[in-house]
Amino acid sequence: MRKKCQTIAKELKRHAPFTAFGTLTGIIIMALVFHLQLRPDVSRQLFWFFHPIHVLASAWATTAMYRLHAKKSWLRLLLIGYLGSIGIATLSDSVIPYLGELLLGLPNRGFHFGAIEKWWLVNPLALTGILLGGFLPATKIPHASHVLLSTWASLFHMIMAAGGSFDVMMVVLASVFMFLAVWLPCCTSDIVFPLLWTSQERKEKGT
Repeated sequence: MRKKCQTIAKELKRHAPFTAFGTLTGIIIMALVFHLQLRPDVSRQLFWFFHPIHVLASAWATTAMYRLHAKKSWLRLLLIGYLGSIGIATLSDSVIPYLGELLLGLPNRGFHFGAIEKWWLVNPLALTGILLGGFLPATKIPHASHVLLSTWASLFHMIMAAGGSFDVMMVVLASVFMFLAVWLPCCTSDIVFPLLWTSQERKEKGT
């Protein structure tokens, strides 16, 4: 257990700069969007662009982390990669932003489940990410892109819910929810989730 916690803490520390940078870019983009008064329909299109690509990056990073810390098992790779990408990406891009929209009382708030609403796009990209993670088990590049894409997806989810009505307080509070939507789910997906599986695998083998 101690070794597992040390490994998770080490990986979280290594990937922390990506999360901080991703949150910063989100705040900058939010300020630009608010200044330019981007139409809600454009924000919707951007959400449906960034969310599926986020799923791909998430599946790649999650599968790669498992691949680097455990022997390759394609059945487990598929299960871990899919659950870690679809489940966590939905939490990051839709669930947490939606909770923020509820608390902020945004007029066009809504919940979007990409794996169902656009199953023909999101699910194949998740499988592509799993294959990339299995054959190219690198974590820095996919995690960095994962954090950025998650930031932008959750950002545009909240912007399209705002319906073009913004103020300073909304920007500040939206930034808080955006940070939570990125840091907790993304690091859980890319780091904690696959490492918990490798720990379970060692336990089953008695090592």
